[in-house]
Amino acid sequence: MAHQDVFPKGAFLKGEVEPVVDFQAPKREDGSRPQQRDKDTGLLLWQVVVLDADEEAGKKDTAVTVKIAAAHQPVPPANKTPFPWTPVEFVGLTALPYVDDNGSRPRLAWSYKADDLCEPGKADVPTAARPDAGKAAA
Repeated sequence: MAHQDVFPKGAFLKGEVEPVVDFQAPKREDGSRPQQRDKDTGLLLWQVVVLDADEEAGKKDTAVTVKIAAAHQPVPPANKTPFPWTPVEFVGLTALPYVDDNGSRPRLAWSYKADDLCEPGKADVPTAARPDAGKAAA
């Protein structure tokens, strides 16, 4: 789905890109756990917390986590604003609905995954992670 379908008013990176810890895997000798891998591609999973700028977003939907499957830690764009949050756009965004029953009553929630993140408006600019970006499909 298109980034604008999920974040019509924009998304802002809050914090850093972090590895997703695999809590299902056995602990290592040092007590740490390995990084989770994407079930479809086998690539490492990374996560970012973003603020949804949509004023109509509910309280629990304002800050969301987006996972990114990549061989190496994705590098977010430089923050060119005077604010502490970096505007980002997600490439290859997917959303999976699920029932969140961690409250007084169940609610519909979304799990987000993307192929990459970039500066807004630059999704068609080729990068190391997306060398074919901007090229028309043959």
